[in-house]
Amino acid sequence: MDRRSFIATGAAAIVAAPALAQTPAADPENTLVLTLRTGQVVIRMRPDLAPRHVARIKELVRQKFYDGIVFHRVIDGFMAQTGDPTGTGMGGSGTKLAAEFTAAPHRRGAVSMARSQSPNSGDSQWFICLADSNFLDRQYTVWGEVVSGMEHVDQIKKGNKSDGGKVDGPDKIVSLRVQADR
Repeated sequence: MDRRSFIATGAAAIVAAPALAQTPAADPENTLVLTLRTGQVVIRMRPDLAPRHVARIKELVRQKFYDGIVFHRVIDGFMAQTGDPTGTGMGGSGTKLAAEFTAAPHRRGAVSMARSQSPNSGDSQWFICLADSNFLDRQYTVWGEVVSGMEHVDQIKKGNKSDGGKVDGPDKIVSLRVQADR
């Protein structure tokens, strides 16, 4: 999948929002700790940008929904996507969310909801931008940002066939927890 095919069309209300860099100090109730095979990643959730998405993500995290789920789509220089329990990119939790598009930029480290062509099709899949991806702005729901551990996100590997024909990867989420619950 290339960047152009990742962009979906559709209309949704755009809400002006502060830039990601203007976020307040960490709040344990709105901070996620993502454990990967290479280390921990801290994600600041943004209920001021996407309150319904943040609430749903926290609900799924508290159910341990994301533990063991693979990064089924990793595009070098673009993004790493996870959140599908089937590992195919076609599954989810079964609860669709209405888009909460804002002016928050899809820059390196932004965490945003994946969706299909329909703006209101976000479910449990989300992605972390590996590079600035401003062509996604106002078309996807930014609900968080990586505040530490981006070097671990950069090491997420996608599945590929080794010389022996076995699949090496893809990487999985070891665990995902709300900081307040740890």
